[in-house]
Amino acid sequence: MRSCGYSFDRQEGEEWSFKRHLSNQDYPRFHAYVHQEEDALVVNLHLDQKKPSYGTNHAHSGEYDGSLVLDECERIKLFHR
Repeated sequence: MRSCGYSFDRQEGEEWSFKRHLSNQDYPRFHAYVHQEEDALVVNLHLDQKKPSYGTNHAHSGEYDGSLVLDECERIKLFHR
C-alpha cells in the first residue's frame, strides 16, 4: 500500500488500516482496510469525504462505490501486479 501512496494508520488484529489524502487537508481521503487471505491481499476501500461525526448519530461520510473509488481500485491493482 505504501508503494501506491498510502500511509499506515493503525493495526487492529490481523487487519491494517491505510489512508491516502487527496490534498494537503485531512479530508477527503481514501481509507483502506487490508488483510491477507492465503496468498492474496484483500483491500476494503472507501472514500472519507469528511471527519466522522459521532454522538447520538453514527454518521460516516464514506463512499464505498462510485467512479472515484472504482478508479482508485484500478490504480492500486496496477501497483500490485
